[in-house]
Amino acid sequence: MSENQENITNPEKEEVKNEVTPEVKAEETTEKVEETAAETPKEVVAEPKEEAKAEAAEEAPAEKAAEETPAEEPVAEAAAEEAKEEVKEEVKKEEPKEFDWDALDKKEDAYSVEDRKRLEELYSKSLGSITEHEVIEGTIVSINSREVVVNIGYKSDGVLPFNEFRYKPDLKVGDVVDIYVENQEDTNGQMVLSHKKARILRSWDRINEAHEKDEIINGYVKSRTKGGLIVDVFGIDAFLPGSQIDVKPIRDYDVFVNKTMEFKVVKINHEFKNVVVSHKALIEDELEAQKIEIIAKLEKGQVLEGTVKNITSYGAFIDLGGVDGLIHITDLSWGRINHPDEVVELDQKLKVVILDFDENKKRIALGLKQLTPHPWDSLDEKLKIGDKVKGKVVVIADYGAFIEIAPGVEGLIHVSEMSWSQHLRTAKDFLKVGDEVEAVILTLDREERKMSLGMKQLIPDPWEKISERYPVGSKHTASVRNFTNFGIFVEIEEGVDGLIHISDLSWSKKIKHPAEFTKIGEDIDVVVLDVDVENRRLSLGHKQLEENPWDVFETVFEVGSVHQGTVISANDKGAIVALPYGVEGFAPARHLKKEDGSTVKVDDQTDFKVIEFSKENKKIIVSHTRIFEEDARAARKENENKTKADKKRTNQTVKKLNEKVEKTTLGDISGLADLKSKLEEGEKK
Repeated sequence: MSENQENITNPEKEEVKNEVTPEVKAEETTEKVEETAAETPKEVVAEPKEEAKAEAAEEAPAEKAAEETPAEEPVAEAAAEEAKEEVKEEVKKEEPKEFDWDALDKKEDAYSVEDRKRLEELYSKSLGSITEHEVIEGTIVSINSREVVVNIGYKSDGVLPFNEFRYKPDLKVGDVVDIYVENQEDTNGQMVLSHKKARILRSWDRINEAHEKDEIINGYVKSRTKGGLIVDVFGIDAFLPGSQIDVKPIRDYDVFVNKTMEFKVVKINHEFKNVVVSHKALIEDELEAQKIEIIAKLEKGQVLEGTVKNITSYGAFIDLGGVDGLIHITDLSWGRINHPDEVVELDQKLKVVILDFDENKKRIALGLKQLTPHPWDSLDEKLKIGDKVKGKVVVIADYGAFIEIAPGVEGLIHVSEMSWSQHLRTAKDFLKVGDEVEAVILTLDREERKMSLGMKQLIPDPWEKISERYPVGSKHTASVRNFTNFGIFVEIEEGVDGLIHISDLSWSKKIKHPAEFTKIGEDIDVVVLDVDVENRRLSLGHKQLEENPWDVFETVFEVGSVHQGTVISANDKGAIVALPYGVEGFAPARHLKKEDGSTVKVDDQTDFKVIEFSKENKKIIVSHTRIFEEDARAARKENENKTKADKKRTNQTVKKLNEKVEKTTLGDISGLADLKSKLEEGEKK
């Protein structure tokens, strides 16, 4: 039990203590008042007047103790007495309270209940309320090699792994970062926070904002991938193409891995959650101004020094100190080259001349070969048309081949100048790249720097004295080169071609297409029918190798003669009939009717009568129907002729009888009657 409580419950003890000296009383009274204020429950509240008196009583002994002047002792005693009486009155008025066991053995509290309550409210207000699965901001308060301590305005600080901040090497105490609250309290009573998740949740908003505002952002290069680098931007993996790393081509991407760089967002694919960033874009604006300044000072024909920045199949890019120019492959060397790396190499310094530039498109055309004399200028002055030259095939096309007779000096051999042959062929049939050839100069233009060459001029023209070598009527063997609907093109020798008309292939067979008669590449015997030197044409024949059988056929297939034939084909108009000696005839449809009313069909073998023969047109018209029709007609005609003869004889006999009527006697008349009956019987038979 406390001393105050003892005083309240034992008034007798208080009376005994009243006999102590005034100074001691005053001090004890003061202590008791302070203890009473500290330990008495807040329900015991003094009136404002009494509080003022207590304060005065408390201040009086304090001043007395400080100054220690004897003159003030009566005043202190009086104040102590007064305070003592007031405390007694208070104690008497208040009823005894329940003992506060919680306050037992506690140290003396420096704050009153009201002060403590007010301080608790202030402290509670200073703590922010946090919600799980929410992104909030926190301030870095401590950093070590493993952990980062963050103040998020809660009753305790959060601890995060340091590796979540590896993208930010300049992290320092005081930095404000985003924090994701996963759990307010784990099994150990600690908050579970994540900076990585917070970055991911807010990353898309930040990336979109950076893209819209064209802001510069920081990113951590995580690794290399095909064609570029993977960059951690706000916790999202973005792609940095190799072409967007720098304005200069980068050959080794690995040097950028594990580095933090500045970027601009250049493309966002929301559907596939892809982000493309560029470091090159940061310095392009700066280079653009520099480029404009350099281009403004450029002049055509100006010679500058540059560095080979990049080599492609079509040319080399040269860095002129902030602006790039292109040397096209055709401007690298006067001679032909297959690839620019045959002349230049990366990082090589060389002098170039400005050929042209476009201020609007910022394009600069450069030349390297223009700094050396043109090979045509040093070409032998004595070289002229008709001279023979040697060179190497550097380019081949379907229409011809380019021959380099000196470095930078080329001539074209057209395919028509490669052979005397008139057949349509390509240059690849005669030459290939790298071949060493000899040719004759056909044209030479030094101003235009053009030259045409010919190969066939090195061999004699086969059409010279062609009439002597291939006279009309001479027989030769030719090779079939091509077919047309009207004939066959053959080649007797290189450069000497001829045509066999389709009508000159066979005397007897009617050929619809040359492919029915021979094949391409086969040899065929021919006879020269005509020679056209001017147009370089030979008219040839094949059937002329044999005598014209139609002279013989004229005597065999006379009109009216009957021959056995076989129908080999038929259509609506008629049928083709194979006759003896390999001759074919044509039977019109109306001449295919048989005696029994049916029609002659394909593969039927029967007799046909020749009804028309044309030696000039090599045409034979035959008929099967005419055979039985004419037989019947002949029989009818014979009967008719016999009847007419009998009738004529009868008429003559009757006439003679009529002339003798007058001289006839009765006996004669009976004789005439007998004759008449005989004649009638003969007619009946």
